[in-house]
Amino acid sequence: MRTFRPKRRRPQIHAGTPVWLFDLDNTLHHASHAIFPAINSAMTQYIIDALQVERDEANRLRTGYTQRYGAALLGLTRHHDLDAHDFLKYVHTFPDLRAMLRSERGLKRLVDALPGRKIVLTNAPEAYALDVLKELGIERLFERVIAIEHMRDRRYWRAKPDHAMLRRAMRDAHVRLADAVLVEDTRSHLKNYRRLGIRTVWITGHLPQHARPNGSPARLPGTGRPHYVDRCIRSLKSLRLGTRPGRPIEPLTEHPAWR
Repeated sequence: MRTFRPKRRRPQIHAGTPVWLFDLDNTLHHASHAIFPAINSAMTQYIIDALQVERDEANRLRTGYTQRYGAALLGLTRHHDLDAHDFLKYVHTFPDLRAMLRSERGLKRLVDALPGRKIVLTNAPEAYALDVLKELGIERLFERVIAIEHMRDRRYWRAKPDHAMLRRAMRDAHVRLADAVLVEDTRSHLKNYRRLGIRTVWITGHLPQHARPNGSPARLPGTGRPHYVDRCIRSLKSLRLGTRPGRPIEPLTEHPAWR
């Protein structure tokens, strides 16, 4: 005999009181275009030089620590004698940041139109985050940047998706978890933080895609309709829809690749 289970209603994001927590890379700009390849290359080279290992081993450490801890820096500082600040500066310094940036047209207008407070929450260092926001012309739209330097505690460096770090950061910013809306490209971060009662928006428009043989975009690896995602969007334009006072944002939408 089959047991009837009522469908769980997805919470709606209401206008008027949200606190938007924006990730930076591949959320507010298209980091996969040039910046992520440059950061990954610089991380690998730094590990080669600092730990005196071969390139394959450096790549293994970089990707393994990123998957395990949310940021390669956390694994490198916990398991190796490495200068965290020097590492962050080395891998996030670019000779011409402006030329490497790509973002949505009308980005400033799109972010500014959202009701409520706006905060950047990024595993990148503060100096890099501020430079990116300045080059994008949106630095004045955010009340603060919570970068990886602000996430550490007395013992360890921490990063998204650490629960204790987020609770502490939200207390410091006077944000109730129930009011927070995380806009993020990384599914594991959304999944972990949805458990805290935060509303989640998965933005997919900047994620790398692989073309099918006929040239059409392929399905993003690992995509589906995650139960921990309240909203899935390709563009920040979708956040603006239905945000007039007293009106909920439009219901959950699907990525075109799911259809």
